[in-house]
Amino acid sequence: MNTSEPAVRSVRPSTEVDTLQRLPYFVGISGQTVNATGLSMHLVVIPPGARSEPHIHLGYETGIYVLQGRVLTRWGSALQNEVVSEAGEFLFIPAGVPHEAINLSDTEAARAVVARNDPAEQDKVQPFVRPQP
Repeated sequence: MNTSEPAVRSVRPSTEVDTLQRLPYFVGISGQTVNATGLSMHLVVIPPGARSEPHIHLGYETGIYVLQGRVLTRWGSALQNEVVSEAGEFLFIPAGVPHEAINLSDTEAARAVVARNDPAEQDKVQPFVRPQP
């Protein structure tokens, strides 16, 4: 193999990573794992009945593909909007949109592949505090 050219790499995430969203992630592709420069991809697991902390992704978009379960995503300036995503569906979250994810099952974990157009999977996540009425 020529070490001066970029290499194709395979990653099998085996270690759970704690996140600012308070959900277990299994990091696959990122700047840290494969020196990606414009992409991160990982597996998120939302335990039964669990939810993420409300948060914002600063400066990058997020695409999610639900593998298992039903997830309610609340979004907007007061988390006033809702969408339910089920296995086999994609979800798009624009940069800077406050949101939280909630597993609608009390008995089964929800799993999804998450892709972002930023190689730093956690560096630009900011907690979101709902405005008080």
